[in-house]
Amino acid sequence: MAQNSKTSRILVWYRNDLRSHDHEPLHRALQENAQIIPLYCIDPRHFQTTSFGFPKTGAFRAQFLRESLINLRETLQSLGSDLIIRLGKPEDIIPQIAQEIKLDKVYYSREITWEETQVEQALIHHLTPLGIPLKGFWTSTLIHPDHLPFNLSQIPELFTKFRQIVERNWHILPPFPPPQSLPPLPPLNPGEIPTLPALNIEPPPPKSQGVLAFQGGEKAALERLNHYFWQQDALKVYKLTRNGMLGADYSSKFSPWFALGCLSPRFIYAEVKRYEAERVKNDSTYWLIFELLWRDYFRFIAAKHGNKIFWRSGLQGLEIPWLEDGDLFEKWCKGETGYPLVDANMQELLKTGFMSNRGRQNVASFLTKNLGINWQMGAEWFESMLIDYDVCSNWGNWNYTAGVGNDARGFRYFNIAKQGKDYDPQGDYVKHWLPALANLPPHLVHEPWKMTQLEQQLYGVRLGEDYPKPMVDFMASIKQQQKVYLGLVE
Repeated sequence: MAQNSKTSRILVWYRNDLRSHDHEPLHRALQENAQIIPLYCIDPRHFQTTSFGFPKTGAFRAQFLRESLINLRETLQSLGSDLIIRLGKPEDIIPQIAQEIKLDKVYYSREITWEETQVEQALIHHLTPLGIPLKGFWTSTLIHPDHLPFNLSQIPELFTKFRQIVERNWHILPPFPPPQSLPPLPPLNPGEIPTLPALNIEPPPPKSQGVLAFQGGEKAALERLNHYFWQQDALKVYKLTRNGMLGADYSSKFSPWFALGCLSPRFIYAEVKRYEAERVKNDSTYWLIFELLWRDYFRFIAAKHGNKIFWRSGLQGLEIPWLEDGDLFEKWCKGETGYPLVDANMQELLKTGFMSNRGRQNVASFLTKNLGINWQMGAEWFESMLIDYDVCSNWGNWNYTAGVGNDARGFRYFNIAKQGKDYDPQGDYVKHWLPALANLPPHLVHEPWKMTQLEQQLYGVRLGEDYPKPMVDFMASIKQQQKVYLGLVE
């Protein structure tokens, strides 16, 4: 790219947008023929603890982040540039870089929740005296807010109403193309991508067998899309298989790459449309877009309500007397509740950093509707553990399942044993993660407490020793918590 004496310097501040495709800040900077400085700040605040004392970024997501940064650096290097890595707060680092080299502008992807917007405001405060403007771009959703048929303040409180109105006024921007080349960097030390031990994080356990081994980065994300859509042809049956729990291809599993922005929802939409044109258009292809709309919805609701999504009383303002019993909560975290579907899912989370959507709904229901434990504890545990943690989707879903969010359906709970029989009828998923139950027949694997003494001997499972007894009576605990809930809303 030809340079001249008037070439401006634009710093592209990477956040949860670790990709080159459909990246508007990068695309706009290239349109200006600017010298581009791509930067990622490893913010120490991301590696502190949550309010309940859990690591804010656990080992699985930290490893995925590191892999994503390595891949982004490789991509930018292949285009003639590099990724500048700095350890520190963006509001400290970016003004420092501005002192080293003259910056004309800073482009970045906007976020909408409190911690992230506080960083943006602090950066504006530091750069305004230097005369360096910041420009934020909305890059994280399928639908741009400017193309919604209502203002963010008017987002419907029911998802179904939101979807119906949006689908009648459909407008999806095409993804921005990836750059073919980038101008070389000014003289700056690129910096090292730190190891997990350097961040005081113990590396995660080896990849578990029988599940998808998530690899961070845009390259792995695009490979996953190609595998799921085009090689396995799995999109055509997505709606039929999406409630699975065991294996690699029952669902798209794009969420970890969405969470760090390694994959763009608009690019996925374009690929779905291409698949519909070249392969098949059916309920399954629509349903993947439907799920992208759910993801958008949670982000728009967070933009509308702000910090209320984090409040104990939730979006509905329900002051439920939640328990904060450490012993009960620890059993839930460790998968020692005595309810196999819950325990298997919690074990998968511990060993992989991932859990199916069906599993998340069941374990969250059990924590809140059976144990009566503060849903915020569950939300923070997921924040710490999940490889695909997304602040809006995580806290929005926990609001919903706890019955304190918008679109909540009263005192709705999941019948754990029935869910197990419906979605894991042979018990393959439970047996995979709970080997103590490997010998149980299908009619007992989700209800081991129904075993007689003779059956316990026959199948080699001693309740209370090899596998825990149920920590609560299912229906009795539901009725108790329901009384509390209905007493508040009637």
